[in-house]
Amino acid sequence: MSLIGKQVQPFTAQAYRNGEFVEVTDESMKGQWSVVCFYPADFSFVCPTELEDLQNQYEELKSLGAEVYSVSTDTHFVHKGWHDSSEKIGKITYTMIGDPSQAISRDFQVLNEASGLADRGTFILDPEGVIQAVEINADGIGRDASTLVNKIKAAQYVRNNPGEVCPAKWEEGTETLTPSLDLVGKI
Repeated sequence: MSLIGKQVQPFTAQAYRNGEFVEVTDESMKGQWSVVCFYPADFSFVCPTELEDLQNQYEELKSLGAEVYSVSTDTHFVHKGWHDSSEKIGKITYTMIGDPSQAISRDFQVLNEASGLADRGTFILDPEGVIQAVEINADGIGRDASTLVNKIKAAQYVRNNPGEVCPAKWEEGTETLTPSLDLVGKI
């Protein structure tokens, strides 16, 4: 069952952000665009490369009005330990949510029940907390966070321009499409 168009489910979780433990809820993800990036585990191999890459895009995502959250089934204490001991993770300034109960991972349908770990899932939520984009990768396939910038821009454009859609490889300022009977079979 697709999560596109679904509201983020209620949750409360502990997180690590900029040297502090903070509480995060589903309400925290409303009022701005949100990128929620699930990953299998702290102190692993592909995960630190992805999370560092996400940090490298963080300022641009914030400039678009988007907040970033990473989530694994580790605790917020483990996130702090990883942050303090890893050069790559030590750069992170966005919120790292702990999901030891696995409830958030389950609600976003990325929980691998056999391992108890989250799959590599990326979600874009609009300011109402509605899921607008989903990407899920196999454990060994790392993600490219730079693609999130254009996805956020496209989602914002479509939201602000009802009736228009963004074609493949759309970039801000390029042509969009207006679906109509006249376009059928002409693209």
